[in-house]
Amino acid sequence: MGQTDDTKILTNCHLATMQAGSAPYGMIRDGAVAVHQGRIQWVGAATELPATYQGWHKQDMGGRWVVPALVDCHTHLVYGGNRIDEFEQRLNGKSYAELAEAGGGILSTVRATRAASLHELIDASRPRLQQMAACGVGTVEIKSGYGLNLTDEIKMLEAARALGQETGVRVRTTFLGAHALPEEFTGKSGAYIDHIVSEMLPEIARRGLADAVDVFCEHIGFSLSETRRVLEAAIALGFPVRLHAEQLTNLHGAQMAAEMGALSCDHLEYLDEAGAKAMGKAGTVGVLLPGAYYFLRETKQPPVQMMLDHGVDLAIATDCNPGSSPTTNLPLMLSMACTLFGLTPEQALTGATRNAAKALGLGDEIGQISTGFTADLVAWELSSPAELSYGFGQAPKCERV
Repeated sequence: MGQTDDTKILTNCHLATMQAGSAPYGMIRDGAVAVHQGRIQWVGAATELPATYQGWHKQDMGGRWVVPALVDCHTHLVYGGNRIDEFEQRLNGKSYAELAEAGGGILSTVRATRAASLHELIDASRPRLQQMAACGVGTVEIKSGYGLNLTDEIKMLEAARALGQETGVRVRTTFLGAHALPEEFTGKSGAYIDHIVSEMLPEIARRGLADAVDVFCEHIGFSLSETRRVLEAAIALGFPVRLHAEQLTNLHGAQMAAEMGALSCDHLEYLDEAGAKAMGKAGTVGVLLPGAYYFLRETKQPPVQMMLDHGVDLAIATDCNPGSSPTTNLPLMLSMACTLFGLTPEQALTGATRNAAKALGLGDEIGQISTGFTADLVAWELSSPAELSYGFGQAPKCERV
């Protein structure tokens, strides 16, 4: 193997490999990583570096901790406007559901997003993605769902893809046309689902703009039967599926989606045991969104221990959006997952690396420092990996390797 500019050995570092079944955090103190053309060729203790790699260029990491780049596996990062007025209304007694039912909520962001041009959406969303990257994030999932018609859903997905190309952050796009019922379909949810299934999904597939399909299965979103129709149509077109499930009530969407092979079910505050069992059996990841829980001042916690007891892998994400989780700080979400939901720092970091990658269908590509994986790595100034969950509000200093 000849040397190139991308042939190097990371040295003078500690590693949180996040490999399963090894030491806590997959920890290797005084480790080394061999990288060639963006792929990890070898990882282990520096003293055990094979002779094959001894002559490679060495990149001194200054004693920092090298961790897989964080994965934010649930965001609504592309949108127009904001919902500051609704924040004030909620603090004055209005509930999230009441605002949505009065034509606010998601629909207010739909109006602002439809009014924005493609370039205006990109310009508005770019700082959010840059803020995520500054917090050590290397991969971000971005959903549509604020267009709710074919033209504007395409615009959102194109903006998301353009942001990934521009910033170098890996972007995975998710079509969320079934996010809310648009005003022009008021009282006609069945007709809107027909439109998604017969027109929107096939065109999104034809254009290759989405990596997965999601639905907001909730009493202020779409019913279980409507959700099933969208997921079945998506699967028939070859899309992996995900689900907003059991956030405000228990419609048993998680159980249905898991039985359909969903990559993840997200939120899950009202998940029951049947849903947890189905998720564990199917390998469906449970994505916890502590930012939304905090911002909406929810009181019912997701059943974390029940999910763990049934073998559900747990991921952590920002849910970055203007109405229920206006944050771009994934390390802050790790801290909240520990303090609000009772996860350990290792579980939280696993949830933003290995398990978050699995939630995106990328579990064999990113989220670990492992031979054959993409070398998407971040060097952190840490005393230990637990420090990523310890502080809140300001992430430790980091650098993309």
